[in-house]
Amino acid sequence: MPDSYDVVVIGGGPGGYVAAIRAAQLGRRTAVVERDKPGGRCLNYACIPAKTVLHSAELYDHASNGTELGIKADGVSIDWKALGARRAKVSETLAGGVKMLWDKNRVALIEGDGSLTAEGNVEVAGETYEAGAVVLATGSVALPIPGVEFGGRVVDTWGAWSLPEQPKRIAVIGAGASGAEIASAYGRFGTEVVLIEMLDQILPAEDKDMAKVVERTFKKQGITISIGAKVESVEAGKSSVKLKHGDTEVEVDYLCIAGGRAPDTEALNLGEAGVELEESGKIKVNSYQRTSNPKVYAIGDLVGTKALAHKASEEGVVAVEHASGAETHPIDESLVAGATFCQPQVASVGMTEAQAKEAGADIKVGRFKLGGVGAAAVYDDRDGMVKIVADSQYGEILGAHVVGNRACDMISELVDTMALEGGYQELARIIHPHPTISEAVLDAARAVDGWAIHQ
Repeated sequence: MPDSYDVVVIGGGPGGYVAAIRAAQLGRRTAVVERDKPGGRCLNYACIPAKTVLHSAELYDHASNGTELGIKADGVSIDWKALGARRAKVSETLAGGVKMLWDKNRVALIEGDGSLTAEGNVEVAGETYEAGAVVLATGSVALPIPGVEFGGRVVDTWGAWSLPEQPKRIAVIGAGASGAEIASAYGRFGTEVVLIEMLDQILPAEDKDMAKVVERTFKKQGITISIGAKVESVEAGKSSVKLKHGDTEVEVDYLCIAGGRAPDTEALNLGEAGVELEESGKIKVNSYQRTSNPKVYAIGDLVGTKALAHKASEEGVVAVEHASGAETHPIDESLVAGATFCQPQVASVGMTEAQAKEAGADIKVGRFKLGGVGAAAVYDDRDGMVKIVADSQYGEILGAHVVGNRACDMISELVDTMALEGGYQELARIIHPHPTISEAVLDAARAVDGWAIHQ
């Protein structure tokens, strides 16, 4: 008879592997069901491969365009095979690290596709495993656009990061975080890039001021941007793809569709287990990630509005702590920062200026360009900005937005301030080390009341 477990986690990605380790730390007998590799899609096919390739693009860009910095490098070229090998090695190393952590914490790995039974247990390859609690952490799958299917030279985001050769021309549909990262990498590699977005700005989830900075930089990188454009007449051939966006027709080596994802629930047998869905197709959960089946929890891309690895990890912690009877604290999605690793990076938390106004808030806004701090000149990071949206009466920070080469590291300070219920007034009095880019946060807080020193 197969084993029984206190907790069974279906999916070993950033939400699932963290949930399993936390459950084991709490003394729960724990297993993870994974059909592919430890670390799931994020580690093996999405977040980590993307950032690995983006780092190579950054180094190539510095080497090729470092004359003003006193760096002259002749004959700089891209070894595409070596780049791909490093991408694979990084993922393999980290996947091994996840497996090591499971072994260290005595988490069992069950290989295969997991599904729920009517009793809320887990079935894998015809075997049923009894579970005190189940955590669903299967993530999401890429969606094509209507009338176009993935295959050949029409690829999803993983296909874009793992192309067998560097394309001369690539079109990317969808200028959200994933599409912007792909465009940024290939643009700096020297590929001709067309970035297409049907809404009225790239990075449509970000504050408009931040998106404008990125758009200007992308254009300097040679990326062609098409906004408010619908893609039509896609013809995929053996050696190229033809398409029309707006009034423009193009022919490219590859077409990447990065326009959206859907919860990966097909194999989970949710209906049989009485797990209800939202109208969006995501799983309905309460604040502790519990579904309509009291034995079953769901996390990550399966729930909520933000499809972010770090959100999934913390939801996994909440789920297994609740299932184990331990004290826990529900996730507040308004305090989950978004991070986009294009160049320049974009990071944000809370409301945009437009969202705050739409919510009827009486706001004050502080804006500070990175070029105003000394470190920006040192590190050649002048084009970015920090923006703080604050409540006029009490100074509560309603939203914070950063664009710049280190934005994804800088945002945590602003998240911490909001989580600890500090206002922009407190932030304006916190001494920041000099010379650092983080000094822009200090002056942005001061700019809310109009007394930024370096502006």
